[in-house]
Amino acid sequence: MGDVLAGFHAVWEFESDSVLIRYERGIRTPKLFQALGERRIPLSAVEGVSLTPGRRGTVVLRLAPRPGADPLMDAADGQLKEGSDPYRLVLPAERETLAEYYADELKGLLTESGPSDDHLVAAPEPPLQFKAYDGKASFDGSSVQFRWSWTGASSAKWKAGDQSYPVCDLIGVEWRSPEVFEGHLRLLRRSDAAPVPPDQDPAAVVFGLGYGPVHESLPFAAAVLAAVRARGPVPAVPAPSRRDPADIAERIRHLGELHQAGLVTDEEFSSKKAELLAEL
Repeated sequence: MGDVLAGFHAVWEFESDSVLIRYERGIRTPKLFQALGERRIPLSAVEGVSLTPGRRGTVVLRLAPRPGADPLMDAADGQLKEGSDPYRLVLPAERETLAEYYADELKGLLTESGPSDDHLVAAPEPPLQFKAYDGKASFDGSSVQFRWSWTGASSAKWKAGDQSYPVCDLIGVEWRSPEVFEGHLRLLRRSDAAPVPPDQDPAAVVFGLGYGPVHESLPFAAAVLAAVRARGPVPAVPAPSRRDPADIAERIRHLGELHQAGLVTDEEFSSKKAELLAEL
């Protein structure tokens, strides 16, 4: 098609096999759109197109992504507010006829529907990081690191120490929007037993007012989810690996600080220290 349609907050460029979405930067543009910058949506990742009336003299052109085709929407799991939906293009009502033309053209190009076995839309590129209420999360493309905060982390997380989770040990990601109660990001592992509250789980970071905002934590979750999917099936028996001595030393240092602060008993300190040394 090769045409361009500009709306509020975004410009869509129509190509024969995809739609290139360029999100604008500006004080009124949702921060998630600004963080995404630009996305190419293959038509094979789309199963429908709709044009509906919007608010205050606008119309909305929307693509309906196939389940499983976009790691961002998979991670969001229906929790995004309407105004932060990256598949919506809001246009002035006077462009309705033009938008209807593009909607009909796109419908004629769609050939796929139903769940996708593969992510067809690219995930945000690592490295990525964000600050949660109880720690800092970072992802370098191969592993996720959680480094706990003195002021926010629970004693359970301090006892466990800072964490590093290789993608090969993960089976998924659970993202709960910071805009709802008990927002958090939890890494899902095959070895997980009964779930514990996120503030007590060393494989999770919790959000809060100003912490883990959608435009930072959701692209992070999507990137991890895409890496997990790309990695393929998890081996039945993971290969054992030795811990980094520097990591063990750091965890023992944190444990000692908790002991000196009276948050860990002598018995707990000795037992946990012995466990850490045994990992070397």
